[in-house]
Amino acid sequence: MTARMKTVDAALQARLRRHILAAGLLACTAMSAPALAQDAPAPADDPKEEIVVTGSLNALPLKDVGTVFGFDKNLVETPRSASSISKEQMERFGITEIYDLVAQSPGTFTNSFFGVGGALDIRGTPGEVYFRGMRRLDNPGNYPTPIGASDRIDIVRGPASPIFGPSKTGGYMNFVPKSARVANGKYMDSAAGQVTYTGGSWGKHVLSADIRGPGHLGTQEFGYSLYAEVEDSGSYYRNMSTKQTILQAAFDTDLASNLRLEFGGMYHDFKGQQNGGWNRLTQDLVDNGTYITGSAKPLDTNGDGQISHGEAAAANGGLGLNPFGSAFCSTPPFSNPFGGLTNACLAAVYPDMGLTNVGTAKLSRRDTLTGKNDRLDNTAKTGYLDLIFDAGEDFEIKNQLFYDGYTNINENTYGFSQFHDSWVIEDKIVISKTFRTDVGKFAIQASPSFRYTRFKHGDDFNYEYFHRVDLTKGYDALSDRLLSTECDCNYTSYLKGHYSDIGLAGLADLDFNFGLDLTLGARYDYLKVTTVDIAAKLEDPSSAASARGGKGAWSWSASANYKTPFGLVPYVTISRQSTVVAGQGAEIYAGDVTSGAFISASKLYEGGVKGTFLDNRLYAALSIYKQTRTDRNSQAIVTNQAVETKGIEAEVRWSVDKHLLLTANYTKTRVYNLTAIGSGALFSFFGIEDLKGLDPALFLGGQPIGLVPIANKEASRRAGIPEDLYSATATYSFDNGLAVAGSITHVPSVFSGQSQVVKLPAYTLVDASLSYATGPWLFRAVVKNLTDAKYFRANFTELFGSTIALPERPRSWQASVVYKF
Repeated sequence: MTARMKTVDAALQARLRRHILAAGLLACTAMSAPALAQDAPAPADDPKEEIVVTGSLNALPLKDVGTVFGFDKNLVETPRSASSISKEQMERFGITEIYDLVAQSPGTFTNSFFGVGGALDIRGTPGEVYFRGMRRLDNPGNYPTPIGASDRIDIVRGPASPIFGPSKTGGYMNFVPKSARVANGKYMDSAAGQVTYTGGSWGKHVLSADIRGPGHLGTQEFGYSLYAEVEDSGSYYRNMSTKQTILQAAFDTDLASNLRLEFGGMYHDFKGQQNGGWNRLTQDLVDNGTYITGSAKPLDTNGDGQISHGEAAAANGGLGLNPFGSAFCSTPPFSNPFGGLTNACLAAVYPDMGLTNVGTAKLSRRDTLTGKNDRLDNTAKTGYLDLIFDAGEDFEIKNQLFYDGYTNINENTYGFSQFHDSWVIEDKIVISKTFRTDVGKFAIQASPSFRYTRFKHGDDFNYEYFHRVDLTKGYDALSDRLLSTECDCNYTSYLKGHYSDIGLAGLADLDFNFGLDLTLGARYDYLKVTTVDIAAKLEDPSSAASARGGKGAWSWSASANYKTPFGLVPYVTISRQSTVVAGQGAEIYAGDVTSGAFISASKLYEGGVKGTFLDNRLYAALSIYKQTRTDRNSQAIVTNQAVETKGIEAEVRWSVDKHLLLTANYTKTRVYNLTAIGSGALFSFFGIEDLKGLDPALFLGGQPIGLVPIANKEASRRAGIPEDLYSATATYSFDNGLAVAGSITHVPSVFSGQSQVVKLPAYTLVDASLSYATGPWLFRAVVKNLTDAKYFRANFTELFGSTIALPERPRSWQASVVYKF
């Protein structure tokens, strides 16, 4: 048996073991006792009884969320712009990916990161993902973040509170996994769960099951929650599919009357592909589907069917396929990134960039840049262990131990490959004390923490040619690039290292009886970084470097709100939050360590008003903000951009009665790239519309690159993010078990890239669902993009926005059968 066959056989056996494990959990669920658990009411002497509004799908912000400031406050009492999406909302509206969350929350809209829903763009910039209040590794497009395993998703807009450590400017999603306890902290009386099968368009097949309940190990009582999901689905796009397994477990037990243990984790194995969308982008292609066809000229001189790094570099007499601006076409070189290139020069100096058999055709939206051998494989493992000591008299000590790691490989036939092998471990102690007096309730927290990240990362992007492939034909020897991950050679970057963060934070919440509530916090972090380039793996070994260094950073926040007698709660927040500038695989480069650019900060100014009315059935919130990165020279363009954002966010949720729930959102966002403003230019790939007057057939076999001039602040605005965004949802449940739901989102026209030469049309997206519950059974059908709107999502706008864009999926359906017990 060959080495490759052994590898394939081992991979098949590993996948089989994972599916057997998932099937075992499904079988255990099916054999469990069919008993329904009921949440017991809060004890009468509970100082803060839980408020329940029937028919609200838990969409109203009445429950405590400690994911914003770390204190037990609901969203009305929290002086920040934030929203929660409950599992009931996700189920009723058929929410299966992060793009679906846009209709449910203001301040969110996500450009395509090569078709992978890893993290939301929040306030116009890449957000972060937290798990139970602990920050996970960055995931801009490494794998789709699983939604089905969540009990609730909190979306916090703006940087995190100092208690949570360094964070990004835009905001974060916090995933709350399914719990083994009911609302008042007691164990469930009996087991409950469900088994769900979902099928749908393009061969969608998902089987999931969860079970929660009490258990005993000898005399030790504990609670548990188990979840499993297996998916084997096709795709609307050719050469794409999804195979994934998600396993999640949570346990909690009282070790003593005042000591509780909570632990669990999640395993997520994903196999799919990234999707760059349409290449050879023009306004005519967007508007009418008219595509420029033609084959690239041969470069595969050794006849192995792929274009190696050396063969690409040798093109055009050694000039390669990436002319920078007008280099070699004007005097002096680089004088004009647009006007210096001419058809005559391209034909004479860069003949290998030309196409043959040029024509036009109508391009199917199913034909995108994904090739038959493309892959995006990611295995993520997440675990936690919390010890909570209740010393009485409102004094608590909590130790949170957290682990998150992934191994990832990403291969794209057009010429990009990448891998990560990274993990993080964090231990945080939170000491809390609450004082109750005649003046009010005052709570303080102190939190030392230690976070350690180890990374190994390599990528290959020096020979990335979107346009060599004619999408009407597919990849062949004229367009298939030999990737660094295939030969384990010629990487653009290949580095490994580690960094640690020792932090100390303090928070105080001063809640006065007359209505004023002040929340104050401060934090200091000291980071030490070691990073080393592996010269033997690099295409240019002379570029290898290593660095070691440390740097400290302060964070602080000050907030105030006031509970008026008529229900309105105005608030203001000012904060400064540090942020670690790391790459897509958690890597930090030697140059950033030497310059100190691996850590920066952001400032936030936010004010707003919230309130609940009509016996807590109506919730409304309005916020106005400005947030700015303090260092425009510290930027990771993929994960952590240096931006200034201004905006308005408005949200209304109204449970009219036990049948009808209505929500509406409005977002106004203006995002400016500070790095581009400071330098007066932004590096970008040039597209057809950038190079007006040039014959595309003379350069689509390569990729012109250069600097897009940024003449003023308006020109620095981040493309792809709509300035005004509107959304609304409605659901009505009848007394006979029937329920209907729908959502609508209107997105105005946006530019696809920083150079603002291609405009993506406005669209209105409508989703609808119909469900029927009878006994333990639930049947649900969901239609997405009900009106079959034709729309696009911009892709990595700063670098590739004028060269590629993703045509989104047409009308589709999915249907679920749920058995609850």
